[in-house]
Amino acid sequence: MTVATLRVVGAALSMVLFAAPAQAAAIDGAALTLLWAIPFVGILLSIALCPLLVPNIWHHHYGKIAALWALAFLIPFAIYDGIGSAAHVVLEVALHEYIPFTILLLSLFTIAGGVRIVGNLHGSPSLNTGILAVGTVLASWMGTTGAAMLLIRPLIRANDNRRTSTHVVVFFIFLVANIGGALTPLGDPPLFLGFLKGVRFFWTMEAMFPPTLLVSMLLLALFYVIDRYFYVKEGVTRDPTPDTSIRVEGGVNIFLLAGVVGAVLMSGSWKPDYAFSVAGIEVLPQNLLRDAILLGLAGLSLLLTRRETRSGNGFSWEPMLEVGKLFAGIFVTIVPVIAILRAGPDGSLREIIALATGPDGAPRDEMYFWLTGMLSGFLDNAPTYLVFFNMAGGDAAALMGPLASTLLAISMGAVYMGALTYIGNAPNFMVKAIAEQSGVRMPSFFGYMAWSVPILLPVFALVTWLWLL
Repeated sequence: MTVATLRVVGAALSMVLFAAPAQAAAIDGAALTLLWAIPFVGILLSIALCPLLVPNIWHHHYGKIAALWALAFLIPFAIYDGIGSAAHVVLEVALHEYIPFTILLLSLFTIAGGVRIVGNLHGSPSLNTGILAVGTVLASWMGTTGAAMLLIRPLIRANDNRRTSTHVVVFFIFLVANIGGALTPLGDPPLFLGFLKGVRFFWTMEAMFPPTLLVSMLLLALFYVIDRYFYVKEGVTRDPTPDTSIRVEGGVNIFLLAGVVGAVLMSGSWKPDYAFSVAGIEVLPQNLLRDAILLGLAGLSLLLTRRETRSGNGFSWEPMLEVGKLFAGIFVTIVPVIAILRAGPDGSLREIIALATGPDGAPRDEMYFWLTGMLSGFLDNAPTYLVFFNMAGGDAAALMGPLASTLLAISMGAVYMGALTYIGNAPNFMVKAIAEQSGVRMPSFFGYMAWSVPILLPVFALVTWLWLL
């Protein structure tokens, strides 16, 4: 990008950000057609398909592609409703959603990247099942990305003497990179977005614990049976990795993770009777304090963790940069979609709303679960959660009260079904890449679905029957 181009972009952003956003009115979703949803659909399809179809172009230009989709909404919207409204959209999304969301992911990514398990284990069915169980528990407290990056390399080393280890990584993606993150807003990005919208921190655990326990136990039991079959079939083989004692490096980061939990809990429980205003947009002091603490904890992690520990984890900032750039575009382009959904039967998405609404006007929870889940599996589960959260009314108090089963359906769909494909959740592709670099033969996109569909869909059908019908 040339200097002249940067100046033009900078000037445009200045116009948008400082053109009296406080005067902008709420967007009338009933007046918007589905054409306004094209940028949102475009950026999600780009995220889903470009890494598969044009990986080199995507790797070098994903930030520009996200920016183009954001501008594809902002420029027409500025013409349609004025620069003030466009400015209000950008600033409100940044202050209320994008900045807190990115800061939480940054802190979890930085702190979890400072914990390293060193040593060699022997990958028996019992040990492998135990590692998957531990990772499933950790995922809700250090994030699916953090837990996956912590455990995938030790798990691969433990099974480097096995001729068949593909299934080990596949179940790791099911459990650690997805389903295990269902119990707290720290576990998976969709749930933190719900927390930012007003869902209580512990509501997630109270509502999600029974189905998550059942799904996890069923998958762990099935994994043990499959792994036992291959283990017996192969017989004993020589382990090429020398035996070394198991130890944890960067243990101070475990205490910093506890600080992250405390900061998030504080922001949900402290309710001061004052707030700040930025260009007419309310900013709550508890959220400012939470974000400052999270940034401070991330900084401490960088200071207190040895560089060798992070390099041994293969730590780099590229995944975080990708998340930051892509979600900037997602949070902007999703604005008109949310406005249309909030218009309800008066909006252009009335057919989808009707599909998930019963004759009496009540939400059909089973449809919310499967619609949220299928889109999460093939697009991105965080914005998909937001879409259906708002389709259900967007009122956190109502969704935790009389509509609690609907919020449960949306939450389970977004978290669980991210495991259906490599593109359903960010850690999925990261785990696949690390496994392939380590010599594990991973299935193709559709080969992975040959595992996920017959294993996961019957389990999700059981969840539907037990909790949503």
